[in-house]
Amino acid sequence: MKNGNRKFVIIGFPSNNFLFQEPGSNDEISTFCKSNYGVTFPMMSKISVIGKDQHPVYKFLTEKEKNGVLDSKVTWNFQKYLLDENGKLNKVISPRIQPDDQSIIDWILN
Repeated sequence: MKNGNRKFVIIGFPSNNFLFQEPGSNDEISTFCKSNYGVTFPMMSKISVIGKDQHPVYKFLTEKEKNGVLDSKVTWNFQKYLLDENGKLNKVISPRIQPDDQSIIDWILN
């Protein structure tokens, strides 16, 4: 995807919370994503995105009390959170929406 002169970073957070889709180690997950999907963006260590052991970054992303914008639920892998350059949550994108969807491209370019 071309992004013009805009600077943005995609960060992947693997999770094994949904039907055990990420059972591997961090290295196995990273290798799989690179070889099967051409992933070149940073992949973080596997974390829990829901439940009692939810990682603090996802507590921030899903709790209005912490992010100041809205409450949301992580419903499946590939849910997208769009934050501005100041770390403010701008949008939550359904996992059903592809990463190259026009709504995401428009957000990047605006």
